[in-house]
Amino acid sequence: MTHSNEAGAAVEAAGRPELGATGLAADVNLDMILDVPVTLAMEVGRTRISIRNLLQLNQGSVVELDRAAGEPLDVYVNGTLVAHGEVVVINEKFGIRLTDVISPAERVRKLR
Repeated sequence: MTHSNEAGAAVEAAGRPELGATGLAADVNLDMILDVPVTLAMEVGRTRISIRNLLQLNQGSVVELDRAAGEPLDVYVNGTLVAHGEVVVINEKFGIRLTDVISPAERVRKLR
């Protein structure tokens, strides 16, 4: 049986990159992925309804969500929660002001 220090030395000797605080390789060249498109979505809230109620929705229907007015929105990137924020209006378009960003280490931890 090998001790963890010996195993670590064997891995480094094999040429594997050292891992940083986020668990990602410290020497990864991020330039390779900077232009990869991702989906950014803001979620106001959620609710569960039956298919019967879904089919009865029409223009003017109101659907109650699980959030109170004024609560922060969730910001997702490719389905992973990355931040919370509040709605703002910029040049007659909606935007979001980030009020709390999930740390990279926490985001990586949630992926596992």
